[in-house]
Amino acid sequence: MNDIPTLLDWTDNLVRGLGITLLVTALGTVLMLVVSVFLGLLARSSNLLSRGSARIVIEFFRGTSLPIQLWWLFFALPLLGIKFDPILVGVLAFGLNYGAYGAEVVRGSLEAVPRPQWEAAVALNLSPTQRMTRVVWPQAIALMIPSMNNLFIQLLKSTPLLYTISLVDLMTMGESFHEAGGDRTLIYLVLMAIYFVLAYAVTLLSNMAEVAVKARLGRHEGLRSVFRLRKPVPQEEVTIR
Repeated sequence: MNDIPTLLDWTDNLVRGLGITLLVTALGTVLMLVVSVFLGLLARSSNLLSRGSARIVIEFFRGTSLPIQLWWLFFALPLLGIKFDPILVGVLAFGLNYGAYGAEVVRGSLEAVPRPQWEAAVALNLSPTQRMTRVVWPQAIALMIPSMNNLFIQLLKSTPLLYTISLVDLMTMGESFHEAGGDRTLIYLVLMAIYFVLAYAVTLLSNMAEVAVKARLGRHEGLRSVFRLRKPVPQEEVTIR
């Protein structure tokens, strides 16, 4: 009797593992965006204490290893009497780590908005909140999407670390296929293909978001540009109306 599993035998297991991977990726991305915007705005605060606190948090999570952050939350924190569900640990580690990098993207994109746009908003007697929401932020979003897309993909590709905290994700199911006697070369090729498809789907969604944001700014590129390999183009000035 042949007990060596085939890829077809392992399909249900791979689907279950994929579900965990997608869940942690989606929740981690949401947390990353929240942290990115919060810390990115705080890093530009005129208040020295707020700005300094944001810098400390950003540099801490950027300067320490993601695996160590993950393992500290899962293995060390329970020793202090605080224990989280493994999925929550993964979401927190990925969201905080990549959120720190995203904060720099947000800060840099805001500062990249042409100075005349800021000055024009002041000349129109807009409040600080109106300047940000109506003039600066819409332009900054168009600038930050490509860099954020890279972080989304990096977060997705970091999910194989979840096996170290006992989560049965896609990579774990792939490893169990090999351990059960399956073809290692085959399963790794399948895993690479799955991660590639997921990463490309993220890129397409980001491209669609970028096209939509630019269209609101009067820079219509059309849906075909979502699939086209595009060269960077100089940013056009947006007239405030």
